[in-house]
Amino acid sequence: MGISYPTPHINAKPEDFAETVLMPGDPLRAKFVAENFLENAVLVNNVRGIQGYTGYYDGVRVSVMASGMGIPSIGIYSYELYNVFGVKNIIRIGSAGAMSKDIKVRDVVLGQGACTTSAYADHYGLPGTFAPIASYELLKTAADISEELGVKYHVGNLLSSDAFYGDDGDLPENRRGTALWGKMGVMAVEMEAAGLYMNAARAGKRALAICTISDHVVTGESLCAEDRQNTFTDMMKIALETAKRIDGK
Repeated sequence: MGISYPTPHINAKPEDFAETVLMPGDPLRAKFVAENFLENAVLVNNVRGIQGYTGYYDGVRVSVMASGMGIPSIGIYSYELYNVFGVKNIIRIGSAGAMSKDIKVRDVVLGQGACTTSAYADHYGLPGTFAPIASYELLKTAADISEELGVKYHVGNLLSSDAFYGDDGDLPENRRGTALWGKMGVMAVEMEAAGLYMNAARAGKRALAICTISDHVVTGESLCAEDRQNTFTDMMKIALETAKRIDGK
């Protein structure tokens, strides 16, 4: 598809973005990263309130821009960043709900792969089932950095759900669903990683989802919205250090 800049969703030029973009769902989390971790951060996009900033982290140019919620939203923004703006790496920094008793609230999960209830892969016209996976280089780098920082982390499969509420008003990952996905070793549920991984694969680019556990589907424990926005700094540091190591070579 021939798309030129600015796009309907990103009012910027390719040179406005660094090679690596950190991508939280929440625009206020993007602002938090820019204000607390980046030097000389400049607002490069604010279409529909989807704030995007570019600045420097330890001398390495890094961008951070929100994705909004769900695969359709991150599908739009990651597609444009990869294919129009020349971005090479997107690191999702989001929240997730734990589906395993071995994973605790505030733990970090690195999405090696992403199962999904979405039909997003259908538009590729593949003659079978596609398995969305992360970039091994980004994954290994993030795991190494987590070790160095002493952050408790887990590596494995995520579930990218296409819905937050079920027809009965409950989360789609109810007790039965949690048990079924949990039997297959799925660590946590979120709503974006699978679409991001598919777009990266199709564009020949790299992606990784780093999520902080904000609530627990099994135990019912959860954090408030303010905590989700402002206190997930371990995840942010891992992503920024990964960007620095990848782009600072």
